[in-house]
Amino acid sequence: MIVLGIETSCDETASAICREGKILSSITWAQSIHEQFGGVVPEMASREHEKYLSTTVRHVLEQADVTCNELDAVAVTRGPGLMGALLTGVNFARGLSQGLGIRCLGINHIEAHIFANFIACPELEYPFLCLLVSGGHTQIWQVNDLGKYSLLGETRDDAVGEAFDKGARLLGLAFPGGPAIETAALKGDEHAVAFPQAFRKSNEIEFSFSGLKTALRYYLEKIAKNKTKVILSDIAASYQRSIV
Repeated sequence: MIVLGIETSCDETASAICREGKILSSITWAQSIHEQFGGVVPEMASREHEKYLSTTVRHVLEQADVTCNELDAVAVTRGPGLMGALLTGVNFARGLSQGLGIRCLGINHIEAHIFANFIACPELEYPFLCLLVSGGHTQIWQVNDLGKYSLLGETRDDAVGEAFDKGARLLGLAFPGGPAIETAALKGDEHAVAFPQAFRKSNEIEFSFSGLKTALRYYLEKIAKNKTKVILSDIAASYQRSIV
C-alpha cells in the first residue's frame, strides 16, 4: 500500500510517501516569512501552504519514483492546528483523492506525533509513555494501543515551543526560537542565571512555562536598568536549561 501524507497544521508545508510502513521520501518546506514577525501569522501561513503544497507533493513523488496513479490513499492532518492552514491541506487532499478515486484519510495531529515513534523504534511495544513536545503542545500520554490513550499531564499555559519563541523574542533572537536559543546557548554557562522551574518539587505531572517567560522579562529589565554587563550565551543557556 502506497500512501501520500500531507501536513499543513502550522507553518511548515510537508509531504511524504510511505509504502508498507517505510518512508520512501519526505520533504518539509519551512516558511521563513514569519521570521520578521517573531511568530506565526495564521493568514500568511495559509497563503504559503497554497503556494508551495503542490510543488512539495510533486517533488516527493519524484523522489520516491512513484506516480499519482500508484497511490492507494492520501493521508492529511485534520487537526488540531491553525484553521486556515489545515483547510489548505485538507482541501488539496480531498481534491486529489477524488480526482484519483482513492481514499482520503484525516489524521489527528497529536496521534501522528505519538505514532511517529514507531519510525525510529519499530520494536516499541504497548503500553508506553510518550512525552509529546511540539510547537503548540506539551503533554505526557500513556499509550495502551492504537486508539487507546490516556492523557496523564500537560502544560497549564504555554507549550515548550511557545516558551522558546517568546524567550527568543525577548532576547532579540530569530524565529523559530528553539534553534536560535540552542545556538546562542552553545558556549554559555547554564548555571549563570537561576531561572525558575515550575512543579519541580511537585508530584503533579504537569508543566508551566509562563512564569519562566515572565522571569526572563524581569531579569532583562533589571540588568538594563542597572546597566549590568551580561553574556547572551549565559542567559540563553540558563533559560534553555530551565525549560528542558
